[in-house]
Amino acid sequence: MLVAVICFIALFTRLTFISFGLSDFINQKAYDQWTRDIPINNGRGNIYDRNGELIVGNKMALTLASINKQVSNKENAASSIAQILGVSSNKILAHLNKKNSVEMIKPEGRKLSLEVARKIMDLKIDGIYLATDASRYYPYEDMLGQSLGFTNIDNEGLTGLELKYNEYLKEKDGALKIYTDAKGNLMKNMVSYYSGATSGMDIHLSIDLNINQILDNIVKNAAANYNPESIIAGVMSVKTGELLGISQYPFYKIEDYQNYNQEIYNRNYLAWKSFEPGSTFKIVTYSAALNEGLFDIHQTVNCTGSLSIGGHNIRCWRRQGHGVQTFLEAIQNSCNVGFMRLGERLGKEKLMKYIREFGFGSKTGVDLTGEATGILFKESSMGPTELATASFGQGNSSTPIQLMQAMATVLNNGNLITPSILKYVSDPLDNIVYENKNTIKRQVISENTSHIMRYALEMVTAVGTGRNAFRNGMRIGGKTGTSQIALKEGGYANDRYILSYLGGAPMDDPEVVVYIAIEHPKNTVQYGGVVAAPLSGEIFENILPYLKIGSKYDTEIKKEYRYYIDDKYFTVEDYIGMLKEVIPSNNNYKYLFLGTGTKVVSQSPSRGEVIKEGGTVIIYLGN
Repeated sequence: MLVAVICFIALFTRLTFISFGLSDFINQKAYDQWTRDIPINNGRGNIYDRNGELIVGNKMALTLASINKQVSNKENAASSIAQILGVSSNKILAHLNKKNSVEMIKPEGRKLSLEVARKIMDLKIDGIYLATDASRYYPYEDMLGQSLGFTNIDNEGLTGLELKYNEYLKEKDGALKIYTDAKGNLMKNMVSYYSGATSGMDIHLSIDLNINQILDNIVKNAAANYNPESIIAGVMSVKTGELLGISQYPFYKIEDYQNYNQEIYNRNYLAWKSFEPGSTFKIVTYSAALNEGLFDIHQTVNCTGSLSIGGHNIRCWRRQGHGVQTFLEAIQNSCNVGFMRLGERLGKEKLMKYIREFGFGSKTGVDLTGEATGILFKESSMGPTELATASFGQGNSSTPIQLMQAMATVLNNGNLITPSILKYVSDPLDNIVYENKNTIKRQVISENTSHIMRYALEMVTAVGTGRNAFRNGMRIGGKTGTSQIALKEGGYANDRYILSYLGGAPMDDPEVVVYIAIEHPKNTVQYGGVVAAPLSGEIFENILPYLKIGSKYDTEIKKEYRYYIDDKYFTVEDYIGMLKEVIPSNNNYKYLFLGTGTKVVSQSPSRGEVIKEGGTVIIYLGN
């Protein structure tokens, strides 16, 4: 009797504890056993430009799911669904025959349009459910494709910024919770409910969509004209290192990336492509020798067309030579002999030191995927020949982003800044959770050297090899490049070149760096000054007014006019306040009079602006 009473008390105590002390725990365990979760996705974070304009967003989609135990006639269900989806019924049947508690029918039933989803729901098949989903939306189709990258069917970043910043962008899934018994039958006395999903964080880029559209238009036109293998173009802020625009040919439609070769969508040429830069690299040799005080820009050097170094006769690009010229003229003419002489004065140790200080041979740290380091000569194996070729941009290889970083360093008083594309990250409540702050890594050259370089580079564009990039009043400076493409087996291709232009503006207070390179253009003269320089000038001509950088006609270095080659420009006089009858006749440009009255009240172009010979000045008359 005593044992029985003790056992009864123990049992009663245990049951009381289970009923009251463990009720929540046991109920939760029961709910977990009964619950079937169908994932719900609200979408990844958006990607915006620097002005808050949408670059990548989300569009609503629906995903097909099945609780297979509830599907009574799997063959009929599979056949009906397959017909709507346009796939084999065996594929759908394979999903319905699985023993999973919830089977997501993917990829066949993932990211369905509302129209297709309606047709499936009209079938009224027990056990078939639809859950909200999201897919990426690209309002500009192919813009920034290699930089942005794309996601997989499960909304995970695969390439580009989608991969780089996946942890910020990815969402936290919710679920549609459905209660079933052990046989999978719907428990009709239990109400299904949604467990909310959380959207990913938004990332805001330094890219300006307007600048990027300008780049894309120019690159697409160049591709149509020259049928090249590739084109790379970039715009970067001199003072912050922020990338304002990136364009790359061939383009691809991001949403249809599966239809393109991996080489097209998976290589961001600005950071990945490494090649011998040619004469754009001369800014490094020139500024290094200037900084070391090894020459004065007005000193002379004689170019006979070649130089014998280390038993090799190394030619200048101009076979007949440039004759006696100043070192200022040497950079204007892009004279290889002049730069070989500067390389001799520097020596391999100092030249290679400056090359590394400018960031070549190592990653810039730009937040684009797949960045390459480039390849530099080993000092220990460098002889006089390697020193000579390195001094004018042959032998070492670099990436476009390294060249842009070097040009920005030359123009911003010698300060090396890490390039970047991310500005900040914000949560769904618009709170900033991370902000990218570019800092100066080091000073490579002095302010004085930087100022001399600005003058020299503006001279290159006004009167030298870069003159096709010249635009009146914009004070563009830069350097052209014509580089042979190195062969894997050694040597260089005789008929394949990369033509480039590396420039900045305005030279009195530089704001932007522009780089454009076009690989193996067809049916044209193979010189950077002929092909790349005009394209660069077109970029500057469009983006500087957009950035509200005013014209500087009074302070610019005037372009040297070449008869029968260059267009002639003239400065417009001031006519405001003059009577129509006393406006002097002009042989350089025409007048168009608008309005009634006898007195000039306005004019276009304004006083001090320039106009092409034969152009028209509009005169507005009033009283």
